[in-house]
Amino acid sequence: MGTTRLVSRRRQDQGLKWARIAMAVLATVGVIDTGSITLKRWGLLGNLTCPMGADGCDKVLNSAWGTLPGLDLPLSLIGVLAYGAVLLMAVLPLLPGLQENKADLSRRTWWGLFSVSLAMAVFSLVLVGLMVFKIEAFCFFCVLSAVLSLALFVLSIVGGGWDDPGLLVFRGILLALAVLLGGLIWASVVDPNRQQASIGPGAPEPVITVSSPAKVALAEHLTNSGAVIYTAYWCSHCTDQKKMFGKEASQKLKIVECAPDGRNSETSLCQRKGIEGFPSWEINGKLDSGVKPLDRLAELSGYKGPTDF
Repeated sequence: MGTTRLVSRRRQDQGLKWARIAMAVLATVGVIDTGSITLKRWGLLGNLTCPMGADGCDKVLNSAWGTLPGLDLPLSLIGVLAYGAVLLMAVLPLLPGLQENKADLSRRTWWGLFSVSLAMAVFSLVLVGLMVFKIEAFCFFCVLSAVLSLALFVLSIVGGGWDDPGLLVFRGILLALAVLLGGLIWASVVDPNRQQASIGPGAPEPVITVSSPAKVALAEHLTNSGAVIYTAYWCSHCTDQKKMFGKEASQKLKIVECAPDGRNSETSLCQRKGIEGFPSWEINGKLDSGVKPLDRLAELSGYKGPTDF
């Protein structure tokens, strides 16, 4: 009898070990996935090859829901941190130097893996819903992250060796409802349709920051030299770029609206130019995507005026 119990226990431990290894592998893929998106948004990585077209990925990642409100940080950064936490909790009990309190550490990390993966899975479903019904575009990297989150959640249930399934279900339901409610509230708050209700459909967020004389001079120089900025009304980074100039200066820029449903849209021009991301600058006949510091725009355009931006 004792031998049978020992063998059974060893098999159970081995199963838990392989479940952890599987979660560690999936979490590593998740870190690479969300990390690539984050680095691209920060301009530290070149264009990503997005299956089924880059337009969908750019539209999703540059949407109002692609940035943390008030922090100007890509939402994908939260994914990097979440996958990193899963990776750490998955491998921590497997490290050889932590054998003394392994049982307690294993129990705590399984609860952590269950909680984090459940929160990720629920929030990913909210994001997929936004992608399908609000943004109306397809992003392979976003769908991949959702699939990874769901897989991690399933593995946390299968591999956790739970003694009290009832407690697991109870806590899971409470956490899922909390994340779902928080996600829906967040999605509603940052919805550009709500923010634009007072200014009409297809119009970008108004810029109210004050322009300095140097910013006005730079904007005039850019326009006079033929520089163009290609934007989409729903693009938060486009708004950030215009806010750098301020209200008066941004009104002097040559701005092309690329969104098909945007006000005064010039979608055909954007397509002929091969615009893939927003904002995109065309300076001296060369396209360069991403938000640019004003001193960089001055350098690219050969601006020689005041630079106290």
